Amino acid sequence: MRIGIDFGTSYSAAGAVVDGELQLIRFGEEPQFRTTVFFPQRLPDLSEFELTDAMHEEIRQLVGEFRRDQARQHAELRARREEAMKRPEPQRSAALGMIPSPRVRSDLELERDARALVRRRWAAEEMRKAMLEGVDLQRALYGEEAVDAFIEGGAGQLVVSPKSMLGYKLESRARDTLLGIATQLLRHIRLTASAQLGHDVRAAILGRPVRFRSSMKEAGGVQALEILTDAAYAAGFDEVEFLEEPAAAAYGYHAQTQRPRRTLILDIGGGTTDMALADVGGDSAAPIVHDSWGEPVGGTDVDIELSMRGVMPLFGKGVTRTPAHQFYEASAVQDLQRQARFRETSFEHVDAPYGQRLEALKKRGHTVRLNRAVERAKIRLSEAERMTLELDFIETGLSVPIDAARLGDAASPFLHQLRTLMERARDDLDQPPETVYLTGGMSRSPYVPRLVKELFPDAELVAGNASLGVVTGLAHAAAGRRAP
Repeated sequence: MRIGIDFGTSYSAAGAVVDGELQLIRFGEEPQFRTTVFFPQRLPDLSEFELTDAMHEEIRQLVGEFRRDQARQHAELRARREEAMKRPEPQRSAALGMIPSPRVRSDLELERDARALVRRRWAAEEMRKAMLEGVDLQRALYGEEAVDAFIEGGAGQLVVSPKSMLGYKLESRARDTLLGIATQLLRHIRLTASAQLGHDVRAAILGRPVRFRSSMKEAGGVQALEILTDAAYAAGFDEVEFLEEPAAAAYGYHAQTQRPRRTLILDIGGGTTDMALADVGGDSAAPIVHDSWGEPVGGTDVDIELSMRGVMPLFGKGVTRTPAHQFYEASAVQDLQRQARFRETSFEHVDAPYGQRLEALKKRGHTVRLNRAVERAKIRLSEAERMTLELDFIETGLSVPIDAARLGDAASPFLHQLRTLMERARDDLDQPPETVYLTGGMSRSPYVPRLVKELFPDAELVAGNASLGVVTGLAHAAAGRRAP
């Protein structure tokens, strides 16, 4: 028996066609699970920390940097006060009231902070080594259960959206770790499917984006497919093929419609946006796919922008001198390296209350909780005009109102890239499509069909299953002829 697997950036699913009937594999009570895995592991003993000669030198250099930063900040405050004194009343008093009093930190305090930073960096490195060398792959948890275990303080490593890392340049050890993670996810899918279908599942068609997220251009896509192939075989599959995700969605739509129609498939997921032109319906055994287009952008980009524009001002973005990239590092929970850099950064010198909030955000599980809250806000704002995002886990009573206009602002960079992709596809077509078929989680967003209607005004819009359109097609492709 051959199954279809949608190994997604945000969610994963699997299905098969048995005796002509579609059967979606259930993970717990749901037909999909969040593509997140938690690996329990032993933590290093942080009481073993001892200063080395190199660490003493690092502390000396950090104290010098802190002293220079303090002098620069005091100079800036003096300049602001001098500028304020030139203004007439009442503007003078108002301007002076906005200028914080300088805090003079002694060399002893600077050395204490430098030592604490060195210790945090050492602890982060020890944790990294533990993750690479001591990950307990056999006791992994998946989906929301994985997120909950991590937030609740279980010792281990949480990996969010491993698919988003497949196309990036990886050191050999990092590649091996990512291979192990993908193997465990695919084994979880294979064993769950085998138990529900009553067969030892050994063959699969995996969906793949037209273009993977990558730092290596086309070589990144090649690497991603190599890792997924190796992972599938290591997970117990004897046969594995790949089908581009918009082509897979075409299979699903083909199985649902009788009338032949030329259709533009638009699949917008968490990490990628893909399109394909296909003839669907009629007497053909399978859709005829003519062309495809894709860009490595999706819902996670909107999540990060909504966090940056709607939430991070509460943490000092645009208010303090904290570099913007550090707020991005906090928001990008799928990027382990950026998350590590954020946790290693000290914000104790940032003006209150922003420094304290950033330090609280560094605590275990808090960036993941923030990301989950932002994602839920994005989904709710697809139907509601406004909502309040509660951040009590950072500071009692802390919250931020977010409305649909702010979501539209956050989605604008993504929509610009989506427009460019659709315009490129439109220019490549000999004639406009009769139908545009929408699938993928982001197709629920009201601004997506509006843009589609603007660019393809004469096409009929068909809203497919946003979550299961691709896996449904993969299941039909797995049951039919071999994938192209």
